[in-house]
Amino acid sequence: MERDDELTPLEKMQITLDLFEASVAIQRQNLRRSHPSATEAEIEDLLVAWLQHRPGAEHGDAEGRPASRFPQEP
Repeated sequence: MERDDELTPLEKMQITLDLFEASVAIQRQNLRRSHPSATEAEIEDLLVAWLQHRPGAEHGDAEGRPASRFPQEP
């Protein structure tokens, strides 16, 4: 594997997107296991809810104070 400083910004972004897709696939499997009788539509609804609100990461995954550069929607 290449060192981080040898990767182009495009390659770094591709890795980020690949990791995101993998995490969504893993969460979808977790939801199927925890809700075995759920339909595919219900699993997708649960997945969307998870993506929109993840307990413990309401303000993102980074430590520190949330930035308020963007106005909050009502």
